[in-house]
Amino acid sequence: MSQLSRVQQQAVTHRDGPMLVLAGPGSGKTLVLTWRVRYLTEVCHINPGEILVITFTRAAAREMKERYLRMTGDESTKVSFGTFHAVFFQILKLAYGYRSENILREEEKYRFLKEAVFRQKLEPDDEAELLSSIASEISRVKNERPDLRTYKAVSCDSKSFLAIFNEYDNRLRRSGKIDFDDMLGYCYELLKERPDILKAWQRKFRYILVDEFQDINQLQYDIVRMLAAPEDNLFIVGDDDQSIYRFRGARPQIMLHFEEDYPAAKRVLLDTNYRCTRPIVEGAGRVIVHNKDRFSKEIHAQKAEGPAIVTHLFKNQDEEYECILDKIRIWRERGGSYGDIAVLFRTNTQPRKLVEELISEGIPFRMRDSLPNLYDHWIVKDVFTYLHMAKGSLKRSDFLQIMNRPKRYLGRECLESEEISWEALLTWYDDKPWVCERIEKLRKDLKLAGRLSLSGALHYIRHIIGYEDYLKEYAQYRGRNPEELLAVLDELAELAKGFSTLTEWEEHITRVREEMARQAKEREKNSDSVSLSTMHSSKGLEYRIVFIIDANEGVTPHRRTVFEEDMEEERRLFYVAMTRAKELLYIFSVKKLYGKKAERSRFVEELLEE
Repeated sequence: MSQLSRVQQQAVTHRDGPMLVLAGPGSGKTLVLTWRVRYLTEVCHINPGEILVITFTRAAAREMKERYLRMTGDESTKVSFGTFHAVFFQILKLAYGYRSENILREEEKYRFLKEAVFRQKLEPDDEAELLSSIASEISRVKNERPDLRTYKAVSCDSKSFLAIFNEYDNRLRRSGKIDFDDMLGYCYELLKERPDILKAWQRKFRYILVDEFQDINQLQYDIVRMLAAPEDNLFIVGDDDQSIYRFRGARPQIMLHFEEDYPAAKRVLLDTNYRCTRPIVEGAGRVIVHNKDRFSKEIHAQKAEGPAIVTHLFKNQDEEYECILDKIRIWRERGGSYGDIAVLFRTNTQPRKLVEELISEGIPFRMRDSLPNLYDHWIVKDVFTYLHMAKGSLKRSDFLQIMNRPKRYLGRECLESEEISWEALLTWYDDKPWVCERIEKLRKDLKLAGRLSLSGALHYIRHIIGYEDYLKEYAQYRGRNPEELLAVLDELAELAKGFSTLTEWEEHITRVREEMARQAKEREKNSDSVSLSTMHSSKGLEYRIVFIIDANEGVTPHRRTVFEEDMEEERRLFYVAMTRAKELLYIFSVKKLYGKKAERSRFVEELLEE
């Protein structure tokens, strides 16, 4: 234990009762947790079978167990290492006889939801997005258990959401399935209603250790509290400054109020960062101190010196990306590894253009998140359909896609053959002159758009044909932020600038798709590659060099940030991104984003305060 610092030893050697360990970035929390388990078994002679270590991911549970076994030299252990879901499913399995076949598969879940949405006749243009947001909201509702009679839905209108929720839930029950959220809800109900079963599990797990406690939700906490009673040997480790999953139901306030729930709790701060240099630790500290709802703490760097954090304001993303590529090339020429480098961003749609640049430069990279293909977005498909029709396409499928975007009051029954005929359309609606006017206007607009340059045609479709107004109406109907939909058009217009014809652009798109597929195969073989990651997915990782890109208002903090608690979450996310860097940290902002004026992020301004 001599390799542990004084405060690490203090945490490890805590005997009984509740303990709160505040573990800043790079402070050795996994080391503390594994040593704590060893201390309990070897020094306190606690039966290993009575110790439970809970993590948030299977990978974390596996790593913790492997580190513990390496440390003890044992081949196996009776200590239980597992995720919340794994532990709670074990309880349900023994009580109700559940098996793995009872767990709802992801594809089944989306099939159930799709059928429920269809029955509500919602008919969304963005079906995949709607299903994803409904799935997330159902998960939140199951975990937070609000009163559904007064609940205001966010993914769709409340009446439809309630109907979808009930149909989905009934479908699960009828088919004998449970989803991951049910594991928590059913476990909570079981332990509440069956004191005998609760007592048995309390005797089984006398010592409970929880990793990444800042990410816990209310239901998980309620169950853990029940299991830990009456001895309350609850050892929690986490960092309130790294709580970044509120959108999944995590409640950082639980950690902040832990000592109110357990007045006898001891607290230790692991205040040394062994990962980052002093300028990075101090810079990150200058940012996070602006959050009010947090534990006050002073974090120190073990590495004394290092280069200053580099911030730069570029004219646009082209300049920003050129600088990143230059620095990657220089690092490589000096014998550095691609794997030393990470480029971090707020959302997974940001790096699309950078990915294309990396491909053309032959720089290997790996995406830690799936990169949504912009060209698969329903808005982009609409625009490309308009472009094809402007170039003379008369396909029925094309016309069906755009005929009522914006609303022209056309019905699919007017399309009788695989190719449309403008004359046949006019004949069909000859008793409705106001519809004929719209048909004539569309024909004229498509003809004019077809004569323009690519950029000109995009502008014409957006502003003259009225596609932008259609998106604004759609956003209002769906309760979406119109800026998010219009940003897709902004990005598309920016990408179009490099091409003179639609054919040239589409050939480029095909090449990028093929190259992305090839790179994905290559990346499986080649571990030496630049990491591209969202800030969320970078948590827990570290790199010698980190670039944070597009540090602008509306990006980070995100444009959806409304309330103070949302802003504090965004600041925590920025803090997490900064503290991934071991040696060099570059934070880049731009003056123009997708052709529009942009402001530097307030977090950069906070960093630069002295």
